Amino acid sequence: MCLLRRIVKLKVQNVYNLTRTLSTLPEIRIYEVGPRDGLQNESKFVPTDIKIELIHKLAAAGIRNIESASFVSPKWVKQMSDGMEVMKNIIRTPGVNYPVLIPNLKGYETAIKCNIEEIAIFPSGSEGFSQKNLNCSVEEGLKRFKEVAVQALKDGLRVRGYVSCVVGCPYDGPVNPKSIAKITEELLDIGCYEVSLGDTIGVGTAGSVQRLLREVLTVAKPENLALHFHDTYGQGLSNLLAGLEFGIKTVDSSISGLGGCPYARGATGNLATEDLVYFLYGLGVNTNIDLVKLVEAGRFISNFLGKTTESRVNRAISDRFKNHSDIVKIAACISQ
Repeated sequence: MCLLRRIVKLKVQNVYNLTRTLSTLPEIRIYEVGPRDGLQNESKFVPTDIKIELIHKLAAAGIRNIESASFVSPKWVKQMSDGMEVMKNIIRTPGVNYPVLIPNLKGYETAIKCNIEEIAIFPSGSEGFSQKNLNCSVEEGLKRFKEVAVQALKDGLRVRGYVSCVVGCPYDGPVNPKSIAKITEELLDIGCYEVSLGDTIGVGTAGSVQRLLREVLTVAKPENLALHFHDTYGQGLSNLLAGLEFGIKTVDSSISGLGGCPYARGATGNLATEDLVYFLYGLGVNTNIDLVKLVEAGRFISNFLGKTTESRVNRAISDRFKNHSDIVKIAACISQ
C-alpha cells in the first residue's frame, strides 16, 4: 500500500509539473490525420467532394496541419485513389499545411503535380509489419523512402517521417525501443524535419511509451518528434500525457477518432481530435481551435459513414453548447 501511495503521489506531481509547464507554452501543434489515416480503412468509399468538405471544415475549425491525401497504389488502398482530385480541388486556407503520404518515387511523381508543399514517408518499426505494409524489409523500405526524401528536398518540399508499430507489432509482438531509435535517427539524417512515433495497434501504455522515448531521445530532440497514438485499449490520452512530459509538442490525432490500418489486425481508431483539444484546454493550453466547429466536422463525417463518433467529447457535448468559450470553461473547470 505504501508503494501504491508513492506511485500515485509521483504521478500527481508529474501532472502538476506538466500542467505548469504546458501553460507557459505558445501552443501544442496538432497534426490532423483524419482525411487520410482516418478514412483509409473505411469500407464505405468516401467521395471526393465529401473528403474535400471535411478538409474545409477542419480548416475552418482552426486546424493548421491537415494530412489530406495519400498517393499509394489504388490497387491496395482504394479509399485513397482520388488523391490527385482532392489536392487539386481543395480551397486552401492561408497558413494551413496540407501534407500528403508518399510510398515511393512513382507516387511522388504524381503528387508533385498537385501543388504540394509537404510529404510524409512511413517506414515500419518492425520487420513483420514492413513486409505486410510495404512488401519489403525495414532496411529496403528506408532506402526507398530516402530516394523520395532526397528528391522532395531537392524540389524544396518539407519531409515528415512516420515510424509505425513503435511499441508493438501485430506480427512480431513487442518492439525493441533501440530499433525505433535507430530508424528515427536515419529519418532525421535523410532530412525529415520531424518524426512521428506511431503506436499503430494501440497496445502502448504510459510505461512503455516512457521507455520508448527515453531511448529515442538519445538520438533526437523533443522538437523533432511527434506522438501518434491509436486508442485501441483506451490508453491514448494517458500515453499522450506520458509523452508530453518529455517536452514533445506535436501530437497527431484524427477527427471523430477515425482510423485503422488494413495491414494491422485489431488496430482501431486514432486518438480523437475533439478529445485531444478538450484535454489540452483543460491543461490551460490554448490551441486556437474552435471546439464547436470541430465537433460539427466530426459529426459531418460520422453521419456520412453511418457510424457513431468514437470521440467521447463529441458525444458528451451533443447539442448543449453553441459557444466555443463555454466548452473551454467546462474543460478548465472555470466558473466565471
